[in-house]
Amino acid sequence: MIVVEHLTKVYKNLRAVDDLSFTVRAGRVTGFLGPNGAGKTTTLRMLLGLVTPTAGEATIGGRRYVDLADPIRHVGAILEASSAHRGRTGRDHLRVICRAAGLPESRADEVLQMVGLEPAAKRKFKGYSLGMRQRLGIASAMVGDPGVLILDEPANGLDPEGIRWMRDLLKGLAAEGRTILVSSHLLAEMQHLADDVVILAAGRLVQQGPVTDVLAGGQSAQVRVRTPEPDRFAAAIAGLNLSVRAEADGSLLVVGAEPARIGNAAFLAGVELHELAGERVDLEQVFLDLTAGKAAIR
Repeated sequence: MIVVEHLTKVYKNLRAVDDLSFTVRAGRVTGFLGPNGAGKTTTLRMLLGLVTPTAGEATIGGRRYVDLADPIRHVGAILEASSAHRGRTGRDHLRVICRAAGLPESRADEVLQMVGLEPAAKRKFKGYSLGMRQRLGIASAMVGDPGVLILDEPANGLDPEGIRWMRDLLKGLAAEGRTILVSSHLLAEMQHLADDVVILAAGRLVQQGPVTDVLAGGQSAQVRVRTPEPDRFAAAIAGLNLSVRAEADGSLLVVGAEPARIGNAAFLAGVELHELAGERVDLEQVFLDLTAGKAAIR
């Protein structure tokens, strides 16, 4: 388990992370979300011992990263996809890591196969696409077969097939009992990938929990309505204490009730409806609602 307790980082007059606490459970994929400047990367760097906290502590399995014996076997991490020597092949890059960690060089080929880079194993890194670099970064993180994986924007540069591959890989690793923490701006993908989410804004925690709970606790039910009688429709639901917003496409978005209740009110008032459809609340909308107005610059 990853545990962050009252973590704070102050740079001169900038409070990048402010009394942040959350946990990341084993056997699950946790999405680490927040607007640009929310403090996500700073938090990950403190977790990995690359930045010293002003206050608080972050531990992995009850110990700080710097106190782990042979950390490559416990934690795999990528904060940048392009961190390799441009003149080395993908295989040689991984072999260097294996030698430094005291691991057999054959492990390089195992992780290349895991990420689907065997055909490019002998190609130099400078010829890798961004998506291939992301795959190589994950291979580097998995060299030590760690129980914890920390990834910062791992889907950046991947095409739809690559994103699907990434999702299946991380879900599979979590199913093996590993702890997976993933920072990403791809909210639609995180809704498919993550079991839990931790949402930051302005360096502070604004929401944490299973994705299903976060979605259920977000915005009220929404129903899209199309009618040739918008004024009569508005009058029909006036007593239901609902929010109604006119959309650019001519439809009405009603917030606060299920379709059956709204349809019944329209039926009783004799209002003609051309569309009555419930809209699923998605992670992107909940994220925008939770982080709205919370400036990143402090």
